[in-house]
Amino acid sequence: MAKLVFGMNISLDGYVDHQKFAPDPILFRHWIEQARGLTGSLYGRRLYEVMRYWDEDRAEWTPELHDFALAWRRQPKWVVSRSLTSVGPNATLIKEDIETAIRGLKAGLAGEIQVGGPELAGGLTDLGLIDEYRLYFHPVVLGRGKPFFTGPRPPLRLVASDLIGGDAVRLTYVPG
Repeated sequence: MAKLVFGMNISLDGYVDHQKFAPDPILFRHWIEQARGLTGSLYGRRLYEVMRYWDEDRAEWTPELHDFALAWRRQPKWVVSRSLTSVGPNATLIKEDIETAIRGLKAGLAGEIQVGGPELAGGLTDLGLIDEYRLYFHPVVLGRGKPFFTGPRPPLRLVASDLIGGDAVRLTYVPG
């Protein structure tokens, strides 16, 4: 059975915004290795549209950016959206009966499926489908933005804490 993991970079005050702060080289390497090891990724529409940036190579990319793009392209992606009519390469659109589709993914696959997008993660939390939360805290205070948790927080139990790179702390929680 696959495990659904919701993990994102987050400010100290609880917001996610990839344009306000970025991972250092060590944390970025961590994200590359994680992408390589995933069974796939599950996205909401908005974050999927942001991530489509990685579909095509860009001349200005560093070798690390190329590495991430290759890892991202190789993994299967499932996109939950009622408004999209199509998705890009190696992606499957989930438009209806979302709970059944995602329960089917969990039951039919092994390994880790990364959940991308706070709103999607919030809906999956409500359904009891998220198996693990990974919060990558950065020493930044944004004051506003998209919160990591979009609704009531489930009871969580801390199972790990790690310093990754120079200033990011990953806290790993499981429901319960």
